[in-house]
Amino acid sequence: MITHSRSRARKVKESKTRGRCSGYGKRKGTREARLPSKLLWMRKMRVLRRLLRKYREFEKIDKHMYSEMYMKVKGNVFRNKRVLMESIHKLESEKGRDKSLFDQFRVKKARKRRFCI
Repeated sequence: MITHSRSRARKVKESKTRGRCSGYGKRKGTREARLPSKLLWMRKMRVLRRLLRKYREFEKIDKHMYSEMYMKVKGNVFRNKRVLMESIHKLESEKGRDKSLFDQFRVKKARKRRFCI
């Protein structure tokens, strides 16, 4: 009995794992069948929501910012994790700057009131 050698099949399989032999001519299914866009969306949502949960847990963001960001994530505002992190840091710095300006204003007002009396 003569057996078929699988050496060529193994070689082709190995090259496919490296990303070769995957041009348009070798594809049978549609893009959606090969890697569903829903799957990509789910992965993206899970990553971003996990980051938001972690930030809320470690009190880097408060519950109001969490809910605001959650809805933005759901609305596809952020492309990836890096963009979300950048926007959170930007908002936090703005909030800190506003707070410091408000404190300065309050001190100035109190000082002015003291001199007027």
